[in-house]
Amino acid sequence: MAKTKYPCVYQDSKGRFSYLVELGIDQVTGKRIQKKGTKDQLGKRFSSARETHKEVTRIKSEYLMRNGFANYDLTYKEFMEQSYMPHYKASVQRSTWNSRECGLEQITEQFSDKKLREINVRDCEKYRIWLLNMSGYSQAYCSLIYGMFRKTLDYAVTLQYLTENISKRTKAIAKGKSIFPYWTKEEFEKVLSVIYKNDFYEHMCFVMIWLYYMTGIRVSEGLALNWNDVDLKKKKLRVHHTLDMKNQDDFIRKPYTKTESGMRVISLDEDTVLILKEWKKVQSSHSIEQFILSYTDLPLYRSTVQRIIERYAKSAKVPAIQGKGLRHSHVSYLINEFNADILVVSQRLGHSSPEITLKHYAHLWSRNDESIAEQMTGNIEFTFATESKVAIFNGNQAVKI
Repeated sequence: MAKTKYPCVYQDSKGRFSYLVELGIDQVTGKRIQKKGTKDQLGKRFSSARETHKEVTRIKSEYLMRNGFANYDLTYKEFMEQSYMPHYKASVQRSTWNSRECGLEQITEQFSDKKLREINVRDCEKYRIWLLNMSGYSQAYCSLIYGMFRKTLDYAVTLQYLTENISKRTKAIAKGKSIFPYWTKEEFEKVLSVIYKNDFYEHMCFVMIWLYYMTGIRVSEGLALNWNDVDLKKKKLRVHHTLDMKNQDDFIRKPYTKTESGMRVISLDEDTVLILKEWKKVQSSHSIEQFILSYTDLPLYRSTVQRIIERYAKSAKVPAIQGKGLRHSHVSYLINEFNADILVVSQRLGHSSPEITLKHYAHLWSRNDESIAEQMTGNIEFTFATESKVAIFNGNQAVKI
């Protein structure tokens, strides 16, 4: 048998044409699925390679439509547990998996025993509406969950369980505007004033809040900081790690940040340097040498950061903010106190470009035009005409001259 220029089409020594089509693997038996023949669907022998190729195309299309996903009667739950979740867990970092696992379980429960191939556009739209109107989730989280669901069906198409991702016929859920609360300079000062620094644990709380506010580092970046990341003489803070922590016996200090541009060196102010020098001595007296934000020489939990913020916010009677709110607070501080330009702010935050900074923090530059407005005052000089230069009035006819 000799190959022709068409895939799966052959010609024997007597000039007769035939086909041999590979249709994949049977998901139940594990055997290869093949189909071969010398005649078309009407029982007529092929007279050319082109005719044989047309039959091959028909067979593949028909198989995909009728048997491509029907030979394995998967439920959505079986697909998620056997295929998608193992694939996703192997494809992302541990911290990402830990944060997404709950959402994937919620999606699995939503469709559970429904056949994967029987999920239709009405089911997708119903789920989309439920997320937005009845789930109680924020719009940003609804956007995340529905996006994850759509990706599961994308993977089902990749594995040829489905011929198309039916959820793509519905609209994605927009993230919506997410402006995180932050502390003004005055609110920050109120928080600091209720901290009792002579207590070892409260001293650590003070250093934590101060460092996040004055540097704008991400929560996980701060938790990963070691003393060898700080050069107190040159007044530099190296941000090259993030913390992936399950518990205090199971954590990883990853040698990279959220993004490549997040690997950066931040200049420290003199006040921060003095605070860190003092804290290093206090830690040493308690035999703590490694993590900066620690009172046990083990890293803090991310949830501990949030509890500390909420505790002192309540005591100072200022709005409670999230950990990332201290990052926003830093940006606000730089803009409102020092009129910092976008490039400097972007570099301190570890963004890849000023455009990224503007996307998230443009609202904080709202006062940035005050000096311009002051300079505009009195800049335009003119005097009104002493008599009209208009010969005929063609304006509003209701006005009587």
